[in-house]
Amino acid sequence: MQDSLTWRELLGKIIRDPQEKQLIANESGISPLTLTRWVSGESTPRPQNLRHLLLALPGYRKRFLELMSGEFGQSLAESLNVEEPQEIPAQFYAWVVKLYVNLSPVRRFNTICDVVLQEALRQLDPDYVGLEITVARCMPPSYESSKVRSLCESVGCGTPPWNRGLEQRILFLGSETLAGYAVASGRPVAIQNRQYGEHLFPARWINWEASALAYPIMRADRVAGCLLISCTQPNYFHSSVQRTLIQHYAELLSIAFDADSFYELSTIKLDHMPSPELQHIHMKGFQTRVTQHLIQAAKRNRSLSRPQAELLAWQELEEELLHLAESNH
Repeated sequence: MQDSLTWRELLGKIIRDPQEKQLIANESGISPLTLTRWVSGESTPRPQNLRHLLLALPGYRKRFLELMSGEFGQSLAESLNVEEPQEIPAQFYAWVVKLYVNLSPVRRFNTICDVVLQEALRQLDPDYVGLEITVARCMPPSYESSKVRSLCESVGCGTPPWNRGLEQRILFLGSETLAGYAVASGRPVAIQNRQYGEHLFPARWINWEASALAYPIMRADRVAGCLLISCTQPNYFHSSVQRTLIQHYAELLSIAFDADSFYELSTIKLDHMPSPELQHIHMKGFQTRVTQHLIQAAKRNRSLSRPQAELLAWQELEEELLHLAESNH
């Protein structure tokens, strides 16, 4: 194979075996037809797909890079010569543990989530193809219910076209979402292509999203929420190395949650939630709700912290949205 004059000819020899061709397609997330079109010269791959091909063929990596420089130029070939991240740096683990030890419980969740998501974004989207990572946590059951009926997505970050921070996007997620499915089942789940996978699992797609993965955040057999990742590119979550890295980030995020934030899977009974547009209308008065709870507690000489008042307001809002979704069905 060293005599191949172009990377396309080399790829053609490798995929001549139908079984090998299918294995490469499965690992790279690139369809067998697309591989054939690359070999014939009918189409030219995007840089991100070239990276996926190289990761699926580690034994041929050096030879492919040499041959690709002839067609795409040395600068592009050098940019592709980046190994896929395989693990979270040990120094980062140490930093997160230090945050856990030194932060007050009130600050722990948002601070640790923000730090971990920023590091995950750096590793999972080094080429800025467009990735959004969020954490959706189980809403604590109200006094009237012993079941978790929704998730609340409140912290996250992204690369363009998404915003770096998600302060303005707080959403309730229910049984109609991929995150809801992952939490209720206690299993990670991915939709590799929005166009072909819409009916495989429940999903509520957002703008620019072409593929998505949800990984439950658990301790033993109890769940606290979900790590949700969206990408502008289809077939982005194909690599087993990448999925293992995402698993490690979900495991690391578990320390951001208090012990009482984890629930038995039998208590997860998610309901349907209304559209984000309807939710935003109802959320406009959230801070007013919080203030009212604080005032009422003061009048009754009851001790109520602001985080406790916010939780009461969230539970009120959750109840209203659940009724709204039920009336619209």
